[in-house]
Amino acid sequence: MSGRTHGPARPERTCIGCRERAAKRDLLRVAVVGESCVPDLRGTLPGRGAYVHPDTVCLDLAVRRRAFPRAFRARETLDTADLRGYVEQAHRE
Repeated sequence: MSGRTHGPARPERTCIGCRERAAKRDLLRVAVVGESCVPDLRGTLPGRGAYVHPDTVCLDLAVRRRAFPRAFRARETLDTADLRGYVEQAHRE
């Protein structure tokens, strides 16, 4: 026996800010549009996606660690102003 419980499979992703694994539904998918990181609320934007907890602490960690350019394999820095605005707005509610 493997010791693994046999429940329904739930997708997990890793937050690029704090590096903790969490259920996919608890994280915010981020995509790149042009030169900006934007929240992908429906999960339908094309291209590579990255996941972050929808709070300012994890967002600040990701920015400080330069995790967004690494996650999206970008050579230049990416603008996170739209993403920050969304997270701060969601955090207030």
